[in-house]
Amino acid sequence: MRKLVLFMHVSLDGYASDANGGLGWIPYNEEFEQYAEEVVAEVGSPVYGRKTYQLMESYWPTVLEDPNASKHEMEHAKWLQAVKKIVISGTMDKAEWDNTLLIKDNIAEEIKALKEQPGKNLVIFGSPGAAKTLLELGLIDEFLLTICPVVLGSGKSAFDGGVEKIKLKLLSSRTFNSGIIATRYEVEK
Repeated sequence: MRKLVLFMHVSLDGYASDANGGLGWIPYNEEFEQYAEEVVAEVGSPVYGRKTYQLMESYWPTVLEDPNASKHEMEHAKWLQAVKKIVISGTMDKAEWDNTLLIKDNIAEEIKALKEQPGKNLVIFGSPGAAKTLLELGLIDEFLLTICPVVLGSGKSAFDGGVEKIKLKLLSSRTFNSGIIATRYEVEK
């Protein structure tokens, strides 16, 4: 059975984006890029909320036509083009990006059915709104959080309000030269 894993970059005070929705506070470098590749290697299908999906859809297909794209960007763009993507949105009518499944209703049932299929894990990339919904439904099995060395003071969080206490067990942690701490927790059942 596949797991539903939340992969999210968070500030020390728990925000997944700044007050303007930006991510420029994440210290992205070659070491962190390699870690991201390790995470992607365990993904069967990326899961997005509407806003993150629309950002990804508007950017990554253009990389395939960009002669200045790095090897990492090109490989990631090719992977995204080929992989089955899942978007959770009650407001979208259809998903235009190739090989995308739109889940509008019956989220719990749809995700449970996807988890029962063979293959690699379903991984939520950021998407704090969708993550919050999936948390409230009790569907997330693991948390893969990268804690960045910054306090934002405000922003968007998947963990504020509406989510009941969830006990977690630390599976691993790793510190990067940038000060980022990558943690993996599983939900204690």
